[in-house]
Amino acid sequence: MKLKLAIQKSGRLHDDSIKLLKECGIDINNGVNRLKTEASNFPLEVFFLRDDDIPQYVEDGVADLGIVGENVVMEKNKQVQVVEKLGFGKCRLSVAVPKAMDYSGVQDLHKLRIATTYPVIVDDFLKKNSITAEIHEISGSVEIAPGIGLADAICDLVSSGSTLFMNGLKEAEVILKSEAVLIANNGLNAAQQQILDKLLFRIKAVKKAKNNKYILLNAPNNNLQQIISLLPGMKSPTVLPLAEEGWSSVHSVLNENDFWDIIESLKAAGAQGILVVPIEKMII
Repeated sequence: MKLKLAIQKSGRLHDDSIKLLKECGIDINNGVNRLKTEASNFPLEVFFLRDDDIPQYVEDGVADLGIVGENVVMEKNKQVQVVEKLGFGKCRLSVAVPKAMDYSGVQDLHKLRIATTYPVIVDDFLKKNSITAEIHEISGSVEIAPGIGLADAICDLVSSGSTLFMNGLKEAEVILKSEAVLIANNGLNAAQQQILDKLLFRIKAVKKAKNNKYILLNAPNNNLQQIISLLPGMKSPTVLPLAEEGWSSVHSVLNENDFWDIIESLKAAGAQGILVVPIEKMII
C-alpha cells in the first residue's frame, strides 16, 4: 500500500515541497521532466502536476494527497479536506487599484471592472460585502489590465508588492492570506489513513523544530531561579553544574516568536555565554 501525493511540477511551491519531504526523511528521486517517482524508504508515490490541477486529482482519487496553495483550494472549490498547513509559500490575495485613485474603503469597488485569475474568490468577497462589480477573468499578467484599459482594478497574489508598484498600482484590500497546505481525498481507507498519520507526525516534528531554538547558557547560581523562570521550554530547563563553583549550565528551548525578548531578559538577569542551536526535528 502506497499513498499517492501530488505536488507542483514547477513554480514557487515545488522546491519547498521537495525540501519538506527530505526533511521528513523521505528519499525521492526528483529527476528532470519526470511526471512521477516513488520514495525508496516510505510508502509514498509522488506525482508532479500543474498546481491548478491538484485539487481535482485529489477529489477524484487519482492522488490521495496534494500540496497546494490555500488560494488554489478555495478557487477550485473541490471536495477535499485540508489536513495540515505547511508554513511555506505564504502570500496574500489582494485587490489593487491605480495609485492615483482616492481609495477609502471596499465600497469604492462598486461598479468597477476587476481583472483576476481568481473569479470564484473575488465573487464571494464582493457578495459578502454587498458590492456589485464586473469580474474579468484573465490569465497571465493581471497587473497590466488597468494600464491597457481592460479593468479599473485587479485581484492577484501579492508577496512584496514590487510588481504592483512597477505597474502603477497600490494594494487596497487583502481578501485572503494563503500558504501551502496538505490536502487529502475524503475517502481514504484505514490503511491509507495510517500512512497519512505517519506522514503528518513527521511534518509536525519538522514544523515544530523550525519554530523553536535550542539554547545553552551559563548562569550564576545566585540568579539561577530567576533565569529558569524566564525559560518556558517544553517542560522545564535542564540544569547542570559547571566546573567553576557558583555557576550552572542551563539548556532549554525557545519559541522563535519570543526569542529576542527572552534573550534580552536573560542577559539582564546575568546569563553569560549564550549559545543558540537550530533544531532539526522536535518530537513532543
